[in-house]
Amino acid sequence: MDKKILLGLTLDELKDVAKSLGMPAFTGSQIAKWLYERHVRSFDEMTNISKQNRQILSDHYEIGCMEPLEHSNSKDGTIKYLFPVRTTDGNLDRKRFVETVYIPEEGGHATLCVSCEVGCKMNCLFCQTGKQGFHGYLTAADILNQVYSLPEVDNLTNIVYMGQGEPMDNLDNVLRSTQILTAPYGWAWSPKRITVSSVGIKDKLERFLEESDCQVAISLHSPIHEQREQLMPAEKGMTIEQVVELLRNYDFAHQRRLTFEYIVFGGLNDSQAHARELCRLLKGLDCHVNLIRFHQIPNVPLHGASPERMESFRDYLTAHGFYCTIRASRGEDIEAACGLLSTKRFDAQRKDAALKNKGAALKNKE
Repeated sequence: MDKKILLGLTLDELKDVAKSLGMPAFTGSQIAKWLYERHVRSFDEMTNISKQNRQILSDHYEIGCMEPLEHSNSKDGTIKYLFPVRTTDGNLDRKRFVETVYIPEEGGHATLCVSCEVGCKMNCLFCQTGKQGFHGYLTAADILNQVYSLPEVDNLTNIVYMGQGEPMDNLDNVLRSTQILTAPYGWAWSPKRITVSSVGIKDKLERFLEESDCQVAISLHSPIHEQREQLMPAEKGMTIEQVVELLRNYDFAHQRRLTFEYIVFGGLNDSQAHARELCRLLKGLDCHVNLIRFHQIPNVPLHGASPERMESFRDYLTAHGFYCTIRASRGEDIEAACGLLSTKRFDAQRKDAALKNKGAALKNKE
């Protein structure tokens, strides 16, 4: 009998699990504490639940934690993990993986960049994940597993949904995962510690803004419609002008923070004219503009702007009243940009499979 997964269930759902197995509802609360406060790996660790009930749970459910398959360590302390994912029937998918990046910072802070999809539908020109195509949504369990099974889980201070996939395209599972991360029965994190990014998806972005108090980051990359459309096909569905107009309906002056992410490409979007148009677009919004150095990816005719151009761009925005910073590049020596490690693993498996098929064909021919 296939076992169901507990990770990713809400408190009410865990109480329903307990009752369905003939246990009192408070057992669901006990399970929630062991899952989301203690991060246990086995039912045997749930010591305030009777041995008989632990066995019943084990017969019907599994916790759902999966260790990373491999990792790469950068000289700057950044670690990139490759996690397995499940197929729709709950089994492990041996051909698809997602990446998670752990970024330690000064002062004891540490940020985790999580993925929400296998591949991505958005096909942004500058992103390796988009070159993979789309291969499936991650469940809330698979999203949370990137946190749950992280060796450095106890060091985390922030989580950003900026890994593989567009969060608004998998909104139900993203909202469920952030709900559990912020709920009193879950991780009990402040929404201020969680940032969810988006290119801007019509209807979905508005729903997220209404249903979540987490921080918001918008992938902007060009303030000019025609150019952004070339870089980001999602511009056709919801223009950056429409995104900004929607954001003007919300208050970002107090607890919630709004960030615009802007990858600076040399000779493409780094001119003073672009900076001036960006100021016009964002005028009156309480926001942070984060300039990002481009991590080169294979077969893409784009390159990063020089430090001088990035500083000039930043200084222009600062002079016009915007809070603008240049994000420090991390993990370049381990290809920390989204999609590079999983693409390499997938390509290696595909090459190995092709060689095996070729060998089998030659053998049959003999």
